[in-house]
Amino acid sequence: MAKTNKIIGIDLGTTNSVVSVMEGGEAKVIPNAEGGRTTPSVISFKGDEISVGDVAKRQAVTNPNTVSSIKRHMGDANYKVDIQGKKYTPQQLSAMILQNLKKTAEDYLGAQVTQAVITVPAYFNDAERQATKDAGKIAGLDVKRIINEPTAAALAYGIDKTDKEQTVLVFDLGGGTFDVSVLRLADGTFEVISTAGNNKLGGDDFDQEVINYLVAEFKKENAVDLSLDKMAVQRLKDAAEKAKKELSGVSQSQISLPFITMGVAGPLHLEMTLTRAKFNELTAHLVDKCQQPVRRALSDAKLTPKDIDQVLLVGGSTRIPAVQDLVKRELGKEPNRSVNPDEVVAMGAAIQGGVLAGDVKDVLLLDVTPLSLGIETLGGVFTKLIERNTTIPTSKSQVFSTAADNQPAVDIHVLQGERSMAQDNKTLGRFQLGDIPAARRGVPQIEVSFDIDANGIVSVKAKDLGTNKEQSITVTGTGSLSDAEIEKMVKEAEEQAEADKLKRESADTRNEASNLIFQTTKAIEDLGADVDEATKTKLQDQIKDLEEALKGDDIENIKAKKEALEKDAQEIAAKAYQKSQQQAQPEQPENNETKDQDGKTTVDAEFEEK
Repeated sequence: MAKTNKIIGIDLGTTNSVVSVMEGGEAKVIPNAEGGRTTPSVISFKGDEISVGDVAKRQAVTNPNTVSSIKRHMGDANYKVDIQGKKYTPQQLSAMILQNLKKTAEDYLGAQVTQAVITVPAYFNDAERQATKDAGKIAGLDVKRIINEPTAAALAYGIDKTDKEQTVLVFDLGGGTFDVSVLRLADGTFEVISTAGNNKLGGDDFDQEVINYLVAEFKKENAVDLSLDKMAVQRLKDAAEKAKKELSGVSQSQISLPFITMGVAGPLHLEMTLTRAKFNELTAHLVDKCQQPVRRALSDAKLTPKDIDQVLLVGGSTRIPAVQDLVKRELGKEPNRSVNPDEVVAMGAAIQGGVLAGDVKDVLLLDVTPLSLGIETLGGVFTKLIERNTTIPTSKSQVFSTAADNQPAVDIHVLQGERSMAQDNKTLGRFQLGDIPAARRGVPQIEVSFDIDANGIVSVKAKDLGTNKEQSITVTGTGSLSDAEIEKMVKEAEEQAEADKLKRESADTRNEASNLIFQTTKAIEDLGADVDEATKTKLQDQIKDLEEALKGDDIENIKAKKEALEKDAQEIAAKAYQKSQQQAQPEQPENNETKDQDGKTTVDAEFEEK
């Protein structure tokens, strides 16, 4: 089979997946072998036979060797699924879904497909994004780009609407996850300015509420618990999903499941009418859960509902009237329904594929990092290098130094989060830069660089500017952050802001005091006989007092001792500065920063060796 240069777009969903391709300047969704435009993200195993999609979904409850919602475990290096005595990773299982979609595209195009753009939730961290790329590779696909689902949706909605500047909110309620993103569209550029969500909320939860209701009503009437009957549960799942979809267009749905189970007197049948009003009552708490992420996304973007020009709906569950009513209530406007919400993400991925292949011009995608990234510095402080909601790709460097004389190595502790202290944030990775030549504290210059590529994958590098020796890592931490965890981290940061401020001030005060001791001691040594004995004795006594204070927890005492030493050390600090100027030494101002030859700022006494 001949190869095609086309880059397909894949929405690899928790519940359903979709494949699309650019044809005639438009994104076209490719139907699967059964004619469906969406393919269930379900895999079943029966002996040597592996089934994907509708065939697998139909036996999900009755066949124990069936896997669904594997996307929830992407990026978890410890998660394995044991099927018929063989262990599978989430990447391997996701690759089976991708292979199925790849074949669907190949059958349609009549050519071998080797390239794809795959979408992921906005909150996928580095490990989850890397796992998605790996799944593509296993499936025989060169993944040209990983893009955020809401960004892809905005691209599909906005491909013909780039002539004026707009602020858009993407409301994405899929089968298993919920994401809200605010994007700015201008001059062919899509920039995500904030994201929020809940990765434990989706259409499956609405189905489950209907199933629970049907089971409870049937038990009330027949004294039989259908939840204990696997065949019955499979039929209930299908019926609940069908009723949910019907109630988006009509006011009531008839659920008829003959011979649902056996009773004492013979076969039993389930016949029930579910009204939209009852459905709304059963699922009201789920609709309410959609409210907070919408408000969070607006708050993070520093916008009000009036600032939103368009609301874009993504995911089949956005067809639910109560969900649409919530969107209208929260944002004060009718949502845009011009694109099929089930297909819009895959279409956006196909358009991005077209951009990369050179078939689509004048469109640029800019995503953001959902949480701040940085490192741990002296005193357990979290020093941010890249703030949350920074547009990616991006890179940022800062020069740090050592915290002790003759320190041979520095430990780089890479973190993600919004709290002031390192211990309250999530560790992404650790590495060490060694073989630092012996030198006084503050002299070595260690440049730490963060680089986030267009796929959201993070690389961190530490370089000794004196020796050009460097170490780096690509962050692929085994833990993954869910939407709820990120929401929790941001909320905790807000709630603990005052306490964190005090902790940070305490750490800063200790660092300043420690540095003052170092600078004053160094000034006394450098000046030698130029400092009279009385002054030297007084300063050395004050240094001892401050060192004693640092052993305790009384910050006010440390501040008082520090201020006293600062006041009395000013004169010799000035003399030491003048002497260093005369000797043409590099400038060392009192704010504990130095400038290197390239004009980079060095933050002294930042790294400890652990």
